[in-house]
Amino acid sequence: MNTSFLRQISLCMAVLLVAGCSSDKNDDTYIARDVEVIYNLAQDNLQRKRYRLAAVAFDEVERQHPYSVWARRAQIMASYAHYMSNNYDDSVLAAQRFLQLHPGNKSAPYAYYLIAMCHYEQISDVGRDQAKTHEATRALTEVVRRFPESEYARDAAFKLDLTRDHLAGKDMEVGRFYMKRQEYLSAIGRFRNVVEDYQTTSHTPEALHRLVESYMALGIMDEAQMAGAVLGHNFGGTKWYRYSYALLTNGKLEPEMKSGSWLGKLWPF
Repeated sequence: MNTSFLRQISLCMAVLLVAGCSSDKNDDTYIARDVEVIYNLAQDNLQRKRYRLAAVAFDEVERQHPYSVWARRAQIMASYAHYMSNNYDDSVLAAQRFLQLHPGNKSAPYAYYLIAMCHYEQISDVGRDQAKTHEATRALTEVVRRFPESEYARDAAFKLDLTRDHLAGKDMEVGRFYMKRQEYLSAIGRFRNVVEDYQTTSHTPEALHRLVESYMALGIMDEAQMAGAVLGHNFGGTKWYRYSYALLTNGKLEPEMKSGSWLGKLWPF
């Protein structure tokens, strides 16, 4: 923590602290302050974009006046202040505490949205662990499911599409890795995940093409032809269909529907 911030925190806490009256004259003791004084201090710091200081003061509102109307407001505002200072863990904890105490409050949709945003903004690139992406997906889904008519649902739905595309991209990366190692069964598992779980994402055409490649490498021609047929029917104008068509025809095959394929359950013709 830098010196500048320590000075700011000292100034903030000076409003909340006074010298105690105990026998030890060096003790500093919290005393009750008027709730409006503390809340206004928090709001002032928020407006000045001193988000960590604002969070300290909002937390103090709840500590000193836990049963007041101000405390309810302070809980959600503390979550927002923590979020704005990129202190995501504390933001999530504050929002969750607010929801536990006030599940039916009119600010509940915003609390769920803040939790989702905290996870969403920690999504890493596809080359890294995707735990936060999964958490963001669950949290965004919760916003859309619980509050479909809220002002937050549209943005949550948009970000949910992005998180699914991100997860599909991770499966594609791993699947390509397995293909390079000629571990085709493992590769098929990853590409199948994309086709089954993320078929509305931008990665689906390539996933179907990679299935054609992998099945042909294993000599499973019926599934390769089926993947090519699904690719042609749904994404016939893409380069991936051109690649698959060339691959199949070079092997004296054609894209063709095959009964009993798992792909037929996803895309019935």
